[in-house]
Amino acid sequence: MKIVNTVVATLLALISAAAFAAVDVNKANQAELEAVKGIGPSMSSRILDARKAGSFKDWSDLQTRVKGVGSAKSAKLSAEGLTVGGAEFKPSDSAVRTAKVPKAGKPAKADGTKADVAKASSTKK
Repeated sequence: MKIVNTVVATLLALISAAAFAAVDVNKANQAELEAVKGIGPSMSSRILDARKAGSFKDWSDLQTRVKGVGSAKSAKLSAEGLTVGGAEFKPSDSAVRTAKVPKAGKPAKADGTKADVAKASSTKK
């Protein structure tokens, strides 16, 4: 009975390791790419089309060449097991995109919505 338990435990360990096996974007076929949560038929096609021009050098290269892959998507795909050249995504691998912030001292433009009217009336007290 002890041997059976050991064999079962070993098989379960191998199966769970295979489930979390990394998928390299430079080596995977369409089915392997689509097995990664977050990659569907459209995304896998875009990846394969971009890869025809050559292997991806790093995550930044993947983001530049494949529409729909930015920092947030890269982080999610990496967490699901996707790698580029065997490397996981690190936020420092790509440029951080920042939102435009209004300059200090200049109020945001009002567009006349109810929120703007309510805000203006509450500040006149």
